[in-house]
Amino acid sequence: MAGREVVASARPVASFENGLRRSVMSVGAPPERLRLSDRMIHYKVPGVSVAIIEGCKVALARGFGVKGEGGGAVAADTLFQAASISKPVAALGALRLVEQGKLTLDTDIRTRMRGWTLPENDLMRGHPVTLRGLLSHGGGLTVHGFGGYPAGDSVPTVAQILDGLPPANSAPVRVDKAPGSGWRYSGGGYTVAQLLMTEAANRDFAGLMKRLVLGPLGMAQSTYQQPLPAAWEPRAARGHVPDGTMVKGRWHTYPELAAAGLWTTPSDLARFAIDVIQADRGQSDAILSPRMADDMLRKQTGDFGLGVALGGEGEARSFSHGGANAGYRAQLLAFPETCQGAVVMTNSDNGGPLITEVMRALADTYGWPDAMKSREVTRARLDRAQLSHFVGAYQLTQNPDVKIDIAEDGSGGIDLSLSGGPRKELWAESPTRLVSPDDGIAIERTGDPGTAAQALTVEVSATTRYEAKRVTPPQ
Repeated sequence: MAGREVVASARPVASFENGLRRSVMSVGAPPERLRLSDRMIHYKVPGVSVAIIEGCKVALARGFGVKGEGGGAVAADTLFQAASISKPVAALGALRLVEQGKLTLDTDIRTRMRGWTLPENDLMRGHPVTLRGLLSHGGGLTVHGFGGYPAGDSVPTVAQILDGLPPANSAPVRVDKAPGSGWRYSGGGYTVAQLLMTEAANRDFAGLMKRLVLGPLGMAQSTYQQPLPAAWEPRAARGHVPDGTMVKGRWHTYPELAAAGLWTTPSDLARFAIDVIQADRGQSDAILSPRMADDMLRKQTGDFGLGVALGGEGEARSFSHGGANAGYRAQLLAFPETCQGAVVMTNSDNGGPLITEVMRALADTYGWPDAMKSREVTRARLDRAQLSHFVGAYQLTQNPDVKIDIAEDGSGGIDLSLSGGPRKELWAESPTRLVSPDDGIAIERTGDPGTAAQALTVEVSATTRYEAKRVTPPQ
């Protein structure tokens, strides 16, 4: 299943593809190491591409699997939609405009906008929306993300997107939280930043980003052009939905370029990450000044810098960003102190847990300062009758479109599927609690363990929980 390899380092490159680890491991069980090829089948992910950063170089770039129907094998230069990893690259372009004196970080953006203007309201009085706020998700703006436009659909202008006017398929971008009052992710804010940048430079966004970032960093396999130019299409991986079939029309178009519109490769995103690290280290050949790089990698709102999520301390200090467009999932992670990291891109909605398993294998193989340890749990022994009380169809109360199906797996256990995605094994931690070793999602029920569950708490992380209610009667 392997594609072409690109090695840009004199040191030996270790193999990682037979060392994947799941999110959760059983106490007392032998160390688990899984094969990438098997996990791709398990998750219904047709293609994966990986670029590894070692010693501030792209040490390895490699493709696995296939682009999709009629596309051939994934190679190191196969294009994927970066989705929200478009944001940190766009942020780097915005910071370059700040250094050129064409934008400022801390003035009211409404004083710099010539055409469309963000409507004022009482929340903005004394609390202006600034470029710093837009890039760090502290501007108080609405619209978390965008769904894109299927092939053949009309594509809106930026102004139509920002006002939520047809043919836009997203809500208007407005301030409904006092700017500077806290963090809230906003793709809408990055679309405002996109307009701000193009007006300041008097250039279209794709051309501007090629001049500011993609060209100077040698990101020759990257473009913000949407739709993707026809000449680039043969190198592009097709997107896939949870059941493993291809996105209708191969992929969606995203006119929200700064938020979600970048087509690229893991190697090119690794070049971006390396340059940010080199700027942070004060190297003269980086395209950003050390002062601005320090701003970018310093917490501005919550745990977010300018364009990137920040984590860890000391050698484990990191910056990262994930991406999720229709049919694609991706992740960038870099450690500035050791100049290590990786970019993993997939052509499937199911790619998220697989990417995390790949990252754990890379942490083990390359000795990352963050070991990305799997959580260990003590498994409880439940009989079939006890497990059967969880079986049923549920939906999230906050988002009824998200369906949870828990069923018997045919071997005495139970598993779950989220909205038609691949089925995931479930382990019992107690008579009322189950956990998925694939991604760590925990299912907690209340009430009498001897009766069918009518409601569940779905624990995605230590801080994120959702409620789900049964939508089918118990058998």
